[in-house]
Amino acid sequence: MITNYDPYVFLVVLLGAALVFALAPLALAWLLAPHRPSKTKQATYECGLESKGDAWMQFRVQYYLFAILFVIFDIETIFLYPWAVAFNKLGLFALVEMAIFLAILVGGLAYAWAKGVLEWK
Repeated sequence: MITNYDPYVFLVVLLGAALVFALAPLALAWLLAPHRPSKTKQATYECGLESKGDAWMQFRVQYYLFAILFVIFDIETIFLYPWAVAFNKLGLFALVEMAIFLAILVGGLAYAWAKGVLEWK
C-alpha cells in the first residue's frame, strides 16, 4: 500500500489515458485504412448533389448581428442562473450589481433596436 504519494500522479495518469484513448483510434485508422485517392473522392460533397457555383458566398450582415445578439443574451442567462440560486446569501449588493448588469444589456438592446438592427429587410 502506498502511503506517501504525489496527488498530481493521478492527474498525469488520467491525462495520459485520455490522450491514448483519443489518439489511438485515429492513429490506427490512419495506418490501416486504404489510401486510394481519386478525383471523385477529392471532390466537394454537398448532400449527395454535384456542387454548383462558387463556394464563397456573401452573407447579409443581419445574420452576424443576430448571432452576436444571441450570444450576448445567452451569456446573460448563464450569469443569471447562479445569481438566482445564491440570491438569498448575496444580499443587496449583488442585487444592485445584477441590476446594473441587466441595465447595460437592456441599453444595448434598445440601442440595437433604435438603429434598426433587429428589422429584417
